[in-house]
Amino acid sequence: MFIKYLKIEDMSGTIREIEFKKGINLIVDETVNVTDKETGNNVGKTTVLKLIDFCLGADSKLIYTDSENKKEIDLIKNYLVNNRVLITLVLKQDLEIEESKEIVIKRNFLSRKNKVMSINGENLPGNDGKDFENKLDTLIIGERQEKKPSFRQIISHSIRYTDERINNTLKVLSAYTSLAEYEILYLYLFGITITDRSKILKKIKTEKEYKKRIEKKQSKFELELSLAMIEDTLSNLEIKKKTLNINYNYDEDLSNLNETKYQISTISSKISELSLRKKIICEAEEELMANKSNIDLQQLKMIYNQASKYMENLQKTFEELVSYHNNMIVEKIRFITQDIPDIESEISALHNSLKKLLSQEEELTTKIAKSDTFKDLEAIINELNENYQRKGEIENSISQIDEVDNKVSSLEEELDIIDQGVFSGDFQEKIKDQLKKFNKYFSEVSNELYGEHYGISFKVKEDKKTGKGIYVFDSFNANSSSGKKQGEILCFDLAYILYADDEDIPVLHFVLNDKKELMHDNQLVKVANFIENKDIQLIFSILKDKLPQELYNEENIVLRLSQKDKLFRIESRKE
Repeated sequence: MFIKYLKIEDMSGTIREIEFKKGINLIVDETVNVTDKETGNNVGKTTVLKLIDFCLGADSKLIYTDSENKKEIDLIKNYLVNNRVLITLVLKQDLEIEESKEIVIKRNFLSRKNKVMSINGENLPGNDGKDFENKLDTLIIGERQEKKPSFRQIISHSIRYTDERINNTLKVLSAYTSLAEYEILYLYLFGITITDRSKILKKIKTEKEYKKRIEKKQSKFELELSLAMIEDTLSNLEIKKKTLNINYNYDEDLSNLNETKYQISTISSKISELSLRKKIICEAEEELMANKSNIDLQQLKMIYNQASKYMENLQKTFEELVSYHNNMIVEKIRFITQDIPDIESEISALHNSLKKLLSQEEELTTKIAKSDTFKDLEAIINELNENYQRKGEIENSISQIDEVDNKVSSLEEELDIIDQGVFSGDFQEKIKDQLKKFNKYFSEVSNELYGEHYGISFKVKEDKKTGKGIYVFDSFNANSSSGKKQGEILCFDLAYILYADDEDIPVLHFVLNDKKELMHDNQLVKVANFIENKDIQLIFSILKDKLPQELYNEENIVLRLSQKDKLFRIESRKE
């Protein structure tokens, strides 16, 4: 497929219609006195390449996003959207045969129902652009059972305007592309189709990364040891729980004990009170007994008789007086001591009650002391719950590791079946044969243009993430000279078109290259002469003052841009 033309139009009509031909096609920035740094996307020469890529399935954001700071350029975005800009790219099987197959691609920058992603009149915006890409894949590459490598990956080396593609011969995909994806891409490009190992390898890598994350704190062995320890702890806690002496009447018994202690205290106080009262009575009795007359009555009587001589009216005899005195004391003692029997009886009764209460207190105290409370049970249950939770977490981690191991084992078995053929001696000989064919073109082209002999080699490298073998392709300089990388890249792209045609491998016959001012003048001239009679279309963007005089002519220049005439001509529309 060649590019026939690219058309840019908006609501006012056609802005640009760029026709392409076989051979060299130059997009020239004719701005005078502009530094390399200032060119970039300044006038739109790189944007032309981006628009072609856009029509082949690239994201629309690349047209209005600054490649350096990744910020959207509002002026361009608003123009593309508000003016309903439509980009048309026409691909043709053979530019020299009018009746040859054409693919008409149209895209705009609108969304939803206004979005245009049409191929030969059929709008295919569905499935997030996959329907559009799959249609291009079928029309350009052909029917394929597996869409790996993807259409965008297959054509990536033909479209070089990003730094990665400008500076790398083979590493033309994103920085996140795995070695397995490069493997299937370059095997395909060199005419060897295999079952897509990249999906399986990616799954293995993902599973191993997941396992690594699970085992970040503890390995499976450590988890199993931890699980055994937790199970021992759980067993001991369950035994402790079963042997708990739970007193379900604990609160009632505690209340009874407190009541009993209160009664003991009350009775003890009562006994003390009664005992004190009895003591006071006994002391009064002793005092009265001491007051009972027991003096020498003969002596007292002599005194009484002597007194009676002076007192004629004494009516009571001395004996009567003594007897009266003593009787009075006895009567007082009897009165005072009459409560003692009742007191002693009450004290005795209280002692009996106290004895019972003390026995009851001892029984309740012993019962409560030997009881395990619900708090004790709750503490054990909490500890059990914590350990069961941790056990569940560990068992889940172990289960996940086992599941990962099983998945990896299953995937590796599936991969081993594929690898038996992929890494066989016959298969590697097949790769060598195809590379010999390609290197014949690569070496001839590089020698013709640069006096270098370039080639592509391969080796089996172990993927660090999966531990599996991967075919890794790399370029080399057979003469070990200091060939320029730009030359190597261009020679690879040219050689691949020649090789693919010879091997009947579907291929784009155009190569898009940005920043060709990095190449030496005579190299550009040699390239232009080399492809003159070949089915190759080179589309280069370049500064006018870097363009060799031999190539500066209307036949080679398909588009002239400048500060006064930029690609979209937005400035002129603003006026």
